[in-house]
Amino acid sequence: MGMIERKLEDMGLVLPAPLQLPAGVVLPFPEVNIRGDRAFISGAGPLNTDGSLAAPFGKVGSDDVSVEEAAHLAKLSGLAMLAGLQRSLGTLDRVTGWVRAFGMVNSTADFTNQPAVINGFSHLILEVFGDEIGRHARSAVSMGALPMRIAVEIEAEVMIAL
Repeated sequence: MGMIERKLEDMGLVLPAPLQLPAGVVLPFPEVNIRGDRAFISGAGPLNTDGSLAAPFGKVGSDDVSVEEAAHLAKLSGLAMLAGLQRSLGTLDRVTGWVRAFGMVNSTADFTNQPAVINGFSHLILEVFGDEIGRHARSAVSMGALPMRIAVEIEAEVMIAL
């Protein structure tokens, strides 16, 4: 077990199983695409530990999903990303820097607090990897809809040790 995996365990966090896709859904791309010293993480949504999509579903800024719930979903999306990285890299200790993250929030047209939602992800990454490795550029934007009615989806790019 690597140092980062041990830290996650000490924090009481569990990396989820791979996404359980609905019947008939095929994703023609990898969850992590490694190119040299970079790993590009495809958009990840919030997962329960068994790999099922985590609720609540729907739009932030409506009665569907509160800002607090959405921030927790962003944290769960981060854990799903870490799980994909671990499967692809063998250990999260190979991550040498978080470069950028792009956070998408399924929100109503008048909702403007997307940064507070994606903070759930950023706080997780900074707590797990520390200020130097975990520091990342970030966008947090609104989307009119996201796949399977998930409230949050995040993609990222990290630097890795070869």
